[in-house]
Amino acid sequence: MECTVNWTGAIGTRSGMGFVAETGSGHTLVMDGAPDAAKPENGGLNLAPRPLETLLAGTGGCTAYDVVLILKRGRHDVRGCTVKLKAERAETDPKVFTSINMHFTVSGKGVPAAAVDRAIAMSHDKYCSASVMLGKTAAISTSFEVLEI
Repeated sequence: MECTVNWTGAIGTRSGMGFVAETGSGHTLVMDGAPDAAKPENGGLNLAPRPLETLLAGTGGCTAYDVVLILKRGRHDVRGCTVKLKAERAETDPKVFTSINMHFTVSGKGVPAAAVDRAIAMSHDKYCSASVMLGKTAAISTSFEVLEI
């Protein structure tokens, strides 16, 4: 897996803290830092997600992918899957994630709660590289609900 990240440089009179990532699969992702009121020259312009937000989003995408795939392989009629992630960070540098809660909402026809619970556990115990990696520094908790549609 490869990725190249380029600083976008100055924007107008501000130095900016924007970056464009070019992934090995040929896609681009824009990131930006938070504005810094105390030192505007060091802050971002709030034009895109923060790098750690993209890390959290990628983790959500990784585990949601697993959950949907596991349910489909189990021949469950899954029609939707949403995962809402909430993370806490350390107060001192490096400000790693210390806890992450993932709440899944799975919708479908006749999808058993036990199957969803199993799919989430399999993702976190075996398949989701991102959550396993983040689990080295963060306590990861999960919850879910199943909606019949």
